[in-house]
Amino acid sequence: MQKTLFSCWLLAGSGTTMSLPVNAAGADTKLPETVVTATRADTALNELAAATTIFTRDDIERLQVRTVPELLNRSTGIDLTQNGGYGKTSSVFMRGTNSDQILVLIDGIKVGSVTLGTTPFEFIPLDQVERMEIIRGPHSSLYGSEAIGGVIQIFTRKGAQTNTPKVSLQAGAGSFDTFNTSGSVSGKLRDSWYSLSASHINSQGINARQDRDPDRDGYYNTGLNARIGHHFANNAELEAFYLRAEGRTDIDSFEPGMPNKTEFANQVVGINGGMDFGKNWRSSLRLGQSRDDNDNFYPTSRYDSRFHSTRWNASWLNEIKLGDQHVLTMGSDYRLDEVESSTTYLKSQRYDVGIFGQLHSRILDNHHLNASLRWDENEAFGDYVTGNFGWRYNWNQGISAFASFGNAFKAPTLNDLYYSDEWGSHGDPALKPEQSTSFEIGLSGQQDWANWEVRGYHTNIDNLITWHTDLNSYISAPIQTQKAQIDGVETELGTELFGWQNKLGLQLLRPVDRTTNLRLPRRADTIITYDLSRRFGAIDLGGNLLARGNSYEEDWLGNRTEVAGFATVDLRAAYHVNKHFTLSAKLNNLLDKQYQTVDTYNNFGRNFFFTIHYNN
Repeated sequence: MQKTLFSCWLLAGSGTTMSLPVNAAGADTKLPETVVTATRADTALNELAAATTIFTRDDIERLQVRTVPELLNRSTGIDLTQNGGYGKTSSVFMRGTNSDQILVLIDGIKVGSVTLGTTPFEFIPLDQVERMEIIRGPHSSLYGSEAIGGVIQIFTRKGAQTNTPKVSLQAGAGSFDTFNTSGSVSGKLRDSWYSLSASHINSQGINARQDRDPDRDGYYNTGLNARIGHHFANNAELEAFYLRAEGRTDIDSFEPGMPNKTEFANQVVGINGGMDFGKNWRSSLRLGQSRDDNDNFYPTSRYDSRFHSTRWNASWLNEIKLGDQHVLTMGSDYRLDEVESSTTYLKSQRYDVGIFGQLHSRILDNHHLNASLRWDENEAFGDYVTGNFGWRYNWNQGISAFASFGNAFKAPTLNDLYYSDEWGSHGDPALKPEQSTSFEIGLSGQQDWANWEVRGYHTNIDNLITWHTDLNSYISAPIQTQKAQIDGVETELGTELFGWQNKLGLQLLRPVDRTTNLRLPRRADTIITYDLSRRFGAIDLGGNLLARGNSYEEDWLGNRTEVAGFATVDLRAAYHVNKHFTLSAKLNNLLDKQYQTVDTYNNFGRNFFFTIHYNN
């Protein structure tokens, strides 16, 4: 399959082209010139070695995606699996690393479960997202634990800072009795700004699992986002923000007529402020809290278990300009993780404190260097030091070369260390942090005929933690004997051909257990994405192809359970009635492909969604 998809990439990029669509999703708008997440400071993209994908609000609306997992599936370097339809568990594998080896931030606040170590992307309301930055590769030297595969930062809606309030309304409906509504208002009053938005999605869903209770497993989610800020005369700013999503998702049970459900609430609240101490030094402080609450019921009316995670975050950041060619960024993070659960943990909380520094330099105009170093003290295992170095050279002909090297770590989760249930204790307090080293090289170009980028990377992971189930007792426990090696190639190509904007992404991956040479579970060796779009006056047309190679459900049993590869095609159209109203429609899975990304878990067949938008 790798050879077939590679041939498709060559054919798609072989035509004569005129201009370059360079935004992350292949739109005809330009990629934002700067990114924050890669360096924790506003930095030009063409000065960075880091692999970066950006989705803006315009991209989200143009692509007509309904959920965060659906949006992530459009990014190069990401493989996503889902246990059923809307609101079901979504696992994100970035560059072949585990799904809990990605750091996820919402407005700078670390989110996710402190017991599982993963983030419930399926519960984050996409209607409240303004922008998403995806940084691939190790970034523990800036963020600490978990950033082995990379960092995903979600920025919530901020709205328009205009004196006249900006109002946006949206309503839609589609297959599987799915309904979606949202609305927002934003503006400014003198030197203050505000934004308020709300959303709701409700779906009767599909039968999530083919070998269990044959019912429809529904989902609903209500989201609220608020933000207020003020700009002071001395160039100081103060801003407070709030995001909450709560709802319910139904889960197939082992017995017909005995449905399960999970009631969830995810929340992020924070305040940040910044001010200048002279013309070359800006200091900022962010305080925040995130919550990930799950109450599980089996059957629907009987309480079964509770897992409530709380993360307290504090960050102090200083950006110091050392002349025109060098910027020094220094800061400190403090994080406290807590769990309140129906399950007793030997320890229900732990802290991590980190101090880091980074130097971003431009040398001889065309050379850009980025070096960072961080020290962390984690209550669970002690000290850890990480570093990262990146180099980029930009030729005048539009060609760039880049290379980077870094190490990263991930602290064991509270489940890994302390989990227990009615059958006994399963966690292992002696587990060590997972450790990785990564090296990456690449080339990119911005020519009249196309924008393109090719990257190759090599990652070694030691002390890899995996949960294995005893086939006799069916009791699960973590073990730490694996060593993983991940080799990959990422290619992106953007062109304009006969007036159509084209964006192609290809990922070739070899993620293996070094002790058995078996592929790591639930990771495809080949993924290709292709997006096509064009505007005809008031009408926008587009389509998307996603092709995924096969994967295996496990490696510790010898890759015995294979999940077949597949390809899906989506079509979309939008009609701009006038400057206020837009009608849009999308047909997903045009060929009605029956496929799975997790063994026995169903996905949507052919389905549609229709939406009406209003902006004042």
